[in-house]
Amino acid sequence: MIKAEKKILTNKFGTNVRRIRESKHLSLRQVAANCNLDNSKIAKIENGKFNISLSTIVELAHGLDIHPAHLLILPDIFPEC
Repeated sequence: MIKAEKKILTNKFGTNVRRIRESKHLSLRQVAANCNLDNSKIAKIENGKFNISLSTIVELAHGLDIHPAHLLILPDIFPEC
């Protein structure tokens, strides 16, 4: 995967995280309080500024009270989902 593709992927992932968080009417601080992530790190993820690990995906999903797989549903990237 080239650098530009990675940037697109991190941006789409971050947009998905923000969409889910906002649909649950949660603030960054509320999500951070539910998991072991700092709210500034969550903001960086949402803004596509941070490429995260699998363990961070699991923590973030816990904070959002969803299954980790829901964070990876990116229809713009994987239209068959």
